Amino acid sequence: MGLVYFHRADRPYYLFVFQVIVSNVFIKRHSFAGKYFIKNTGPGERGDHILMQTLDWIVLVGTLGLIVIYGLWKSRNIDSSENFLAGKRDLPWWTIGLSIMATQASAITFLSTPGQGYSDGMQFVQYYFGMPIAMIFLCVFVLPVYYRLRVTTAYEYLEQRFDLRMRTLTAVLFLIQRGMAAAISIYAPSIILSAVFGWNLAFTNFLMAVFVVIYTTTGGSAAVSRTQELQMTIMLGGLVLAFILVLQKLPPGIGLPEAWQIADASGKTQILDWSFDWNDRYNVWSGVLGATFLFLSYFGTDQSQVGRYLSGKSLNESRFGLLFNGFVKIPMQFLVLSVGVMVFVFYQFNQSPLHFNQANRAKVEGTGQEAAFRQLEGRADELFVQKKAVLDDLATGLKTGDTALSDKARGDLQNLEKQRNDLRQQASGLVKVAAPAADPNDKDYIFINFILNHIPTGLIGLMLAMIFCASWSTTASEISALAATSVSDVYRRSFMPGRDDNHYFRVSKLATVIWGGIITVFAIYFDLFDNLIQAVNMIGSIFYGTILGIFFTAFFLKQVGGKAVFWAAVSTQAIILWLFFGVSKDPFLWYNPLGCGLVMGLGWIFEKLLKRS
Repeated sequence: MGLVYFHRADRPYYLFVFQVIVSNVFIKRHSFAGKYFIKNTGPGERGDHILMQTLDWIVLVGTLGLIVIYGLWKSRNIDSSENFLAGKRDLPWWTIGLSIMATQASAITFLSTPGQGYSDGMQFVQYYFGMPIAMIFLCVFVLPVYYRLRVTTAYEYLEQRFDLRMRTLTAVLFLIQRGMAAAISIYAPSIILSAVFGWNLAFTNFLMAVFVVIYTTTGGSAAVSRTQELQMTIMLGGLVLAFILVLQKLPPGIGLPEAWQIADASGKTQILDWSFDWNDRYNVWSGVLGATFLFLSYFGTDQSQVGRYLSGKSLNESRFGLLFNGFVKIPMQFLVLSVGVMVFVFYQFNQSPLHFNQANRAKVEGTGQEAAFRQLEGRADELFVQKKAVLDDLATGLKTGDTALSDKARGDLQNLEKQRNDLRQQASGLVKVAAPAADPNDKDYIFINFILNHIPTGLIGLMLAMIFCASWSTTASEISALAATSVSDVYRRSFMPGRDDNHYFRVSKLATVIWGGIITVFAIYFDLFDNLIQAVNMIGSIFYGTILGIFFTAFFLKQVGGKAVFWAAVSTQAIILWLFFGVSKDPFLWYNPLGCGLVMGLGWIFEKLLKRS
């Protein structure tokens, strides 16, 4: 069975093209003997922005409207500050599990991770190997403590264990890092959607946040959990559908086994990397050791997650929810990365843009870099033609068992892919020169580019609804957690203690609106990192090690008091900030166990010194 690189003529692509704000999108169709492949042509024909069909808008708006109405209806009887901030504590384990997954699975997961799979293959899944370990640890040691004390936030426990100062310090650290991460959860999809559709960035940020604030302000934590149950169902369904659609777009005779062979020949299917390198972000060691501490802190001390499982109707329900998340997350991430890998295979048979961010491509027009960019695109077209011949050789070698031929084809494929990656880097460099304010990274635009150009009308709306659901689910949890921490751990304890519950209920709603506005404004001024999903993990790693060290000291070093752990936490946070900004960002996953160990070690030492003095 030979490999072919044409799409069947009885299954044409339809792309309706409209003028949006500035420019148009055109796609040329090249025919060869009754068969054709889609070729994205040069600037002026590629354009910048795409407007969806009416059916897509109906699907998108209808799906999102259903979510908002569902959340408002499910949380219509919330009438106290405790119910608003912590829910009614009546959730079953499957709702808890889906809510936890939805909180973590932001729009970044569905925009950035497929791009990660396209560019780097399956190795990123190693990052999640520590999650089951972390979930089991939390179920055994942490959840029983929270349930026994019946706390509203995780930081409430620290006041009982240490003092108010420790509760306030940890809450403030959480508010800083979670506020930044919440801004990214809005900004990430907004910057991409605004570039693709030509929408104003501030308007897109507002659109991503306003409806979340509406149902979160109305129903609080209960609304968040109930809507996430529906949102996660839509996301999982959309993810499976996306995988199927990519496979259907492959040429006749190319199924999943053949596609995986092509990906393997291109070096995209390696999962395990046993080599140890301090600066390597994703290998078995950083995934099992470094990421385990990140997950322990995120799921055990971050209120956006703690608030999800504290709403369970029993300790066992919360335990089952956490375990469900721990053991389903790896297959889910494997599927997300596989979508990216299959998109990579699709573009072995269909010419892809040299630079996937078409808004950036338009900015090169009319500049001194335009001619050089066109030369790079011409070279990429030549590589595409060469790759077709190599794919035929690979098919022949695999079919006949000619290992010499197939091995040579593998080497040629990887060499051609390396050359194309070099061209992409050069293209990004030209973009940076032509538009210094533009972000030259285009990994996060790969999947959305595929959706808008190669998925049938109606399903585009569903895919975009999946992205909105992912953004809303994470943002809602974060806003709810920020409001709960602000009111319960700071306002209620340090500024306005002793007021009636109605006062705190009103303040909780006001805090939700205020935090929604803060992160929306902050998102407008946020800048993209090399990769969005790495940005979230980096920000978390700056603070999570210190926070986890505080909680581990509280749980396991009973002789250490509040004053010692306070100064240990302050010292550790200063050290981590110096390492991250002054030494290297690359080993950021290792800053989680390092921060945790420093807090515990310094706390123990400071306690001994304080007792001696």
